[in-house]
Amino acid sequence: MGGMTDRLRTAHTYELKPAILDELRAVLHSAFDGDFSDEDWEHGLGGVHAYVEDADGRIAAHGSVIMRRVVHAGHAHRVGYVEGVGVRPDRRRQGLGGRVMAALEEVIDGAYDFGALSASDEGAPLYRERGWQLWNGRVEAYGPRGVIHLPDEEDSTFLRPAAGRPLPAAERGALLFDWRDGDLL
Repeated sequence: MGGMTDRLRTAHTYELKPAILDELRAVLHSAFDGDFSDEDWEHGLGGVHAYVEDADGRIAAHGSVIMRRVVHAGHAHRVGYVEGVGVRPDRRRQGLGGRVMAALEEVIDGAYDFGALSASDEGAPLYRERGWQLWNGRVEAYGPRGVIHLPDEEDSTFLRPAAGRPLPAAERGALLFDWRDGDLL
């Protein structure tokens, strides 16, 4: 089942035909047991998608990396923010999430100051295994009425250094994310 016949593909959102985007969204809907909102989908668009097609051409796994601005210690960073990492239920525990993450990490290394993501309890072990580090500081976001503290994100926000670049230090201040609709992280 799978393995050598699976093909990893990467493409920017604009390169993907509507039928592929629809299939990617359906995979994520299934992977998240129906708990994948319109805003969740929107958050993963506008960047690079990595996805695995099986031997039949069906999508088995997906993730994307988009640019977000994160302010830390008075400096605005270009951050590769990972979104929508999911594997079709019948293809879990076959290394597909790791393959998708490897492709996204390559993009982060080449284009961003560091990587960031908000992990579910189920996804956190994958990210830890790959060297992502739990942020041990304050998390905030710019809001329509000013800065908003996001304490619920402080136990699920992971960072990954991009090739040769240091990560922000929690003792130097909060991570301040740009605003967006839906879940802020």
